[in-house]
Amino acid sequence: MSFLTDSTHLHITTWVVAIVLFLVAALATNSKAVHMILRLFYILIIITGAALFYKTMSYGMGMEYGIKFLLGVLTIGMMEMVLVRKSKGKPTTMFWILFAVFLFATLFYGFKLPMGAKLF
Repeated sequence: MSFLTDSTHLHITTWVVAIVLFLVAALATNSKAVHMILRLFYILIIITGAALFYKTMSYGMGMEYGIKFLLGVLTIGMMEMVLVRKSKGKPTTMFWILFAVFLFATLFYGFKLPMGAKLF
């Protein structure tokens, strides 16, 4: 179980850093370097999330963590859509709303699951 705890902490650290980088990139006027670093964190989030998902499959909770995995990928997709559309000068309002909805759903579902903090 120590691996799960270490992986969980690594996963949480990567998505917290990614959200901060995303907000910096979204608010900056020229954010190509931050955007590239953020893409690296997308990969780290997916790798650590996949590792947690793989480990939970043996505990019979695969579907619940699969839903959270899907919500996380959708959140990352909306983050990328906001930044790419912003760089092209296109409207981003809809993608900001979808990002907020998917982020809330991912966090709510993640904290509700057995490996999450007992907030709900």
